[in-house]
Amino acid sequence: MANRVALILPALDEEESLAPLLAELARYPLAQVIVADNGSRDRTAEVARRQGACVVQEPRRGYGAACLAGIAALRPEVDVVVFMDADGSDDPADLPRLLEPIERGQADLVIGSRVLGQREAGALTPQQRIGNALATVLLRLLFGIRATDLGPFRAIRRSALERLALRDPDFGWTVEMQIRAHRTGLRVVEIPVRYRRRRAGRSKISGTVSGTVRAGLKIIGTILKYRLQPLH
Repeated sequence: MANRVALILPALDEEESLAPLLAELARYPLAQVIVADNGSRDRTAEVARRQGACVVQEPRRGYGAACLAGIAALRPEVDVVVFMDADGSDDPADLPRLLEPIERGQADLVIGSRVLGQREAGALTPQQRIGNALATVLLRLLFGIRATDLGPFRAIRRSALERLALRDPDFGWTVEMQIRAHRTGLRVVEIPVRYRRRRAGRSKISGTVSGTVRAGLKIIGTILKYRLQPLH
């Protein structure tokens, strides 16, 4: 399946963490590695190109916007799309396990759960734990979705991804995917994954109070928006 799998890495000022991550990913024969550069002011794009990744530029800031730019650059032969953060916190060694339920025909969307898996000390900040717990409780109460995490490390069939027609350009991207997957009847599986401290730099979300608050409000707002409106 590897020759039909593409990996999308949304990245903003991640030159230091991106180089070792791409070196780790080189062990896996993926069809395409896409770095969606979200307006970096450092050498993120240069590092990515030097290590053989396809670079797409998305100057419009936002996690979802970067993911959408990466999707637009997928090659026609790609059947499965994997999303992973570019800061090195997701462990590429979990990639085969993430793909296995799709390969076996058991799932359309596989979400790597940091809550169920092993975490390095300090990898998940207290505010991340609280925000993640609140979001998953709301998903269960408002939609009946039993999830433990909104983890960024996830794999989805391309045909399923196209059915979801995701639009959120910001931090609501991951939870929008889970809500729309539930509403459209996709088979969703969670697997435990390892979660590491970021390899360099500071998180643009959990690394600042303003970033944490902004992301949390966006995620909760996305959940409430979908509760109040029909799927369209």
